[in-house]
Amino acid sequence: RTRLTHTLEVSLVARTISKALGLNEDLTEAIAMGHDLGHTPFGHSGEQLLNEIMLEGFRHNEQSVRIVKYLEKLNLTQEVIDGILNHNGDRKASTLEGRVVKFADKIAYINHDIEDTVRAGIIKETDIPQDCRNYFSADKTTRTNKMIYNIIEASMDKDDILMNEEAFHYFTKIRSWMYENVYLTSDAKREEDSAKRVVKKLFYYYMDKLKRVAINWNETTAQRCVCDYVSGMSDRYAIQKYTEFFMPKFTQKENNDDYLFEIAKDSGLIE
Repeated sequence: RTRLTHTLEVSLVARTISKALGLNEDLTEAIAMGHDLGHTPFGHSGEQLLNEIMLEGFRHNEQSVRIVKYLEKLNLTQEVIDGILNHNGDRKASTLEGRVVKFADKIAYINHDIEDTVRAGIIKETDIPQDCRNYFSADKTTRTNKMIYNIIEASMDKDDILMNEEAFHYFTKIRSWMYENVYLTSDAKREEDSAKRVVKKLFYYYMDKLKRVAINWNETTAQRCVCDYVSGMSDRYAIQKYTEFFMPKFTQKENNDDYLFEIAKDSGLIE
């Protein structure tokens, strides 16, 4: 899956739950569509690297809010902003729609990551704990539907979004199993240092580039501009720019960095 297809799956799951519970489907969809806008190239690897570099740290949910509020200047309600900000971690959204998206995010990535890693030969369906397969099924569609139905049943007429205790136990177990056996140990994880190196080299390249043209140099502001630019790259574009700047020049296609300078101009670094 890509970040885009993940977002579409989150939206579909979230809208299904919201419709069944009589919630605001438009609010749910707006939160779902914006929840991962702040994700970096190479996912959480890029996020960790920028968190180490940035003076104020970096968290993709906060960057998602920054994108819709300050970079794109979208006229969104506070409920949408709150749902985007609180879609992950220990935070709890103030609306039921935001809490639906938080569950939908986990349902989507657990199930499509199982499917993707089985297809890639990293795991087999039979590797998933037997009790989890017995409870949710080994079939992706059946497993996803059972998770969705359980949330609907457990949350009906409640002032919160819930799973029943048994379902939540197996949901948490299968998620933990994926972290232990895929997210933290797979080939993708072993490439993390290479991914971080690409993001780091690009970050400091653009810092130097801005410093050469800035009329009102301020390192904190420059960091913010470069972070906004680099964090908005796709994996493919980041690799393309890294190749352009740091690899031999034959067979390369150059792309301009106009958007970086637009951000820097809005921040007062350049004219």
